[in-house]
Amino acid sequence: MWNVLIVDDQNTSRKLMEMMVEASGSYSIVKAIPLAKMADIYALTLPVDLIVMDIVMADGISGLQAAEKIKKSKPEIKILLVTSMPEVSFMQRAKEIGVDSFWYKETEEDQLLNVMDRTMAGENVYPDSPPPVKLGLAKSSEFTDRELEVLRVLTTGCPDQEIAEKLNISFSTVRTHINHMLDKTGFETRTELAIHARLSGVVIPDI
Repeated sequence: MWNVLIVDDQNTSRKLMEMMVEASGSYSIVKAIPLAKMADIYALTLPVDLIVMDIVMADGISGLQAAEKIKKSKPEIKILLVTSMPEVSFMQRAKEIGVDSFWYKETEEDQLLNVMDRTMAGENVYPDSPPPVKLGLAKSSEFTDRELEVLRVLTTGCPDQEIAEKLNISFSTVRTHINHMLDKTGFETRTELAIHARLSGVVIPDI
């Protein structure tokens, strides 16, 4: 019987995960909490084998930040990060931190318990890519990596010159990427593009 810590600030999502885990017969829930900033404390003080943790949290600490802290102090604890947001950088950062597995809440290809089982068996389970979402007339998968980088900074409200400085590219290159994204999505203004990108979860800055 593996001991599981669940970390998710959404009550409905957390309860659903609790019910799935409890019904599995293979796992025991040691705690289910809504705060990522408390995850490392419970990981250090409770007999935890696996942490199932959301990424975007309301307490100001992301699951990525909590996972990095836990992996430094208790690398033997398996961590499975879950999210409903298609932000592509989440998977990249999770791999860099050493997170064992990654699961999108909306996908049905791999059920949560299956990913948990494979993770506890020593496998690193990651999707090939984030689930595509619509952004205007385009799908998120139609954007280049550089366009997504520009879009991520754009959603913070930075003017084009500041985006150029942050990404170490020219002002004209920033304008070109933004114009390409406006053409793809059909949006008329950079503000409209930024708002819809943030609402859809295609890019999420400062996580």
